[in-house]
Amino acid sequence: MNRAEALNLVQSMVTNRNLLKHMLATEACLRGLAHRLGGDEEKWGLAGLLHDVDYDRTREDTAKHGIVGAEMLKEKGLDAEIIHAVLAHVGGVPAESALDKALYATDPMTGLIVAAALMHPTKRLASLDPDFVLRRFKEKKFAAGANREQIQTCVNLGLSLEEFTAACLVAMQGIAPDLGL
Repeated sequence: MNRAEALNLVQSMVTNRNLLKHMLATEACLRGLAHRLGGDEEKWGLAGLLHDVDYDRTREDTAKHGIVGAEMLKEKGLDAEIIHAVLAHVGGVPAESALDKALYATDPMTGLIVAAALMHPTKRLASLDPDFVLRRFKEKKFAAGANREQIQTCVNLGLSLEEFTAACLVAMQGIAPDLGL
């Protein structure tokens, strides 16, 4: 499956516009991380774009989230590494590969960065720097749904929290118009 096919699948399955933006942000971050860490940018990007493809189908039974998506992607013939990462991002299987670990850490980071942009006076990603995001990270009540422990697993990729934050922020700034930020 190429990126255009993946995007078509996502757009046909995901009804929530903010969830679609989250998936695009995750794709961008994973592409940037793949570039930095020597991963396959295309594969990592697809994993980011597709990781929540089953969200609407599993909204009423969240225990199936990731499992249903992995089955859908398996039926579409996607690479086993992408399928494993989709399962690992919800804790369905251990995060083993660099892709698994990157998706697991990135998933909540995108929400933290979006929340930081929305509380900034300009409401633009371009106005943010890593220090601004990291100050928000330290505020436990800010974007409380962005699991800080999960984000901090970025160290399993050999990246400090500061490096990881900067990499994700730069990647998301690169697609700011698509995110409406």
